[in-house]
Amino acid sequence: MKILIINGSPRKQGVTAQILHIIEKNILTRDGTEVSYIHIADLNILPCNGCCSCYKTGRCYQQDDAEKLSEMIALSDGIVIGSPTYVSNISGQLKVFLDRGHFVIEQLLHNKYAIGIVTGENYGSRAAGRILSDVLTYSGAKISGKLICNLPFNSTLCAHTDVQRKACGLADQLVHDIEYKKQYRIQSIIHKILFYGGIKPFVKKKGDSYAGVVHKWNQLNI
Repeated sequence: MKILIINGSPRKQGVTAQILHIIEKNILTRDGTEVSYIHIADLNILPCNGCCSCYKTGRCYQQDDAEKLSEMIALSDGIVIGSPTYVSNISGQLKVFLDRGHFVIEQLLHNKYAIGIVTGENYGSRAAGRILSDVLTYSGAKISGKLICNLPFNSTLCAHTDVQRKACGLADQLVHDIEYKKQYRIQSIIHKILFYGGIKPFVKKKGDSYAGVVHKWNQLNI
């Protein structure tokens, strides 16, 4: 069982990272689990320039850490993504990767289990949480759970046992879902509507210019 945890915050010891490390430690106590923890701000990821060449070739012409991280996701059974809230959205560092990471159109998360973690200080975190959840859903993931957590900036989780408990519960759920291949029927229906009603017809109209996308779908058997 391979699980990838991505800290989308620029801060290595912030609230987002603290929650992700709780999940990491919980998962590592299980036999047969392999966990990789990535601090996205340490990576060299260039912005997407909108050339769309990846849709034809299946790879971005910019061979940097975005491509390497996408390959790690492709080899994982589960993924945990965390982000702080910036201007009612996910962090810029995470957004740059999502723009580059072959997510929605190429269905990078097809049949993978996922958890989204969003932290913030006010109501903007809910908007950021919806954005992250939408990316996971549109990209084909099965969402095992999510956590939207509002805490003061520079908080430590030592005094917030409820957050620690919820983080441990999410780790338990993710491992359980992967092990027993849990099916989320409503999520599956929503994804099929999005994919077969929107994404697939759009790609088919593009012909050879989206050949790389169709090739990846064939590899994923979708």
